[in-house]
Amino acid sequence: MSVDQTVRKPHERLAAHLGAEMEAVNTLIRERMASRHAPRIPEVTAHLVEAGGKRLRPMLTLAAAELCGYDGPYAVHLAATVEFIHTATLLHDDVVDESAHRRGRPTANLLWDNKSSVLVGDYLFSRSFQLMVETGSLRVLDILANASATIAEGEVLQLSAAQDLATDEGVYLQVVRGKTAALFSAATEVGGVIASAPDAEVRALHDYGDALGVAFQIVDDLLDYAGDRAATGKNVGDDFRERKLTLPVIKAVARADAEERAFWERVIEKGEQRDGDLEHAIALLNRHDALEATRMDALKWADKAKSSIGLLPAHELRDMLRDLADYVVARIS
Repeated sequence: MSVDQTVRKPHERLAAHLGAEMEAVNTLIRERMASRHAPRIPEVTAHLVEAGGKRLRPMLTLAAAELCGYDGPYAVHLAATVEFIHTATLLHDDVVDESAHRRGRPTANLLWDNKSSVLVGDYLFSRSFQLMVETGSLRVLDILANASATIAEGEVLQLSAAQDLATDEGVYLQVVRGKTAALFSAATEVGGVIASAPDAEVRALHDYGDALGVAFQIVDDLLDYAGDRAATGKNVGDDFRERKLTLPVIKAVARADAEERAFWERVIEKGEQRDGDLEHAIALLNRHDALEATRMDALKWADKAKSSIGLLPAHELRDMLRDLADYVVARIS
């Protein structure tokens, strides 16, 4: 029995199929996160890079490149680039959110300090641009540079929108497309570009990554209110306690009466939270079917991801990418 037959989860099947390439990516990451003059850089980076995680974004780049027929060396460079950008944003996010834990481990800003996290994140962004340039493709540089700017823009937008009850689903989608989906779509798009795929295929890969990223974030936001800590590794209600206006709450606020709106204003906008407020918030989400509506949105985005790659060449990797979209929403299906 082959490895692929014994491994069931789509991201594990991808990892098995791309094993040699991912090992090359990991080797390149270790080489490029080194610093002769500032040993704290590899210390901080290694803490996060080697903490686990599915390495989903770099695998998307490798899969897209192979799916489009690429067999050159630069898919590995781009996959490492994508992972460096992702790691840099995590370092910065943990400082902004004042997070103490990520993937069940203390965050870098807790173990070292905020300054180290921010500066090492900046270093990784710089390394990512060095890797981009080595491909010799201005189009790749344009895509990943735009993605980096869009991610930062999404995070800044979230600062003003996250605790404002006037935030609607359109603004929420803009934030999600910035802080999460932009790197997914760039990861898949550059795989097609480096393979010199036709424009229609490159666009399909972009659209797949965009829809997958949106579904990914919506599921994450839904599980904050409806998840199982044993399964997700996260506490239920973390977003509520951090006063983040995510999609389930946006839907409930849109349907709230005056009394309910006053509750949301107190706990989200003013931050005056009391014992029992989380339970009341979840009750309101259920009363207005906000959790179910959010679930349906996630499923629609997953379906959009799957349909986006229908025109790509028939290939086992295309099937894996479709299965991956289903897997992203499997926990809420």
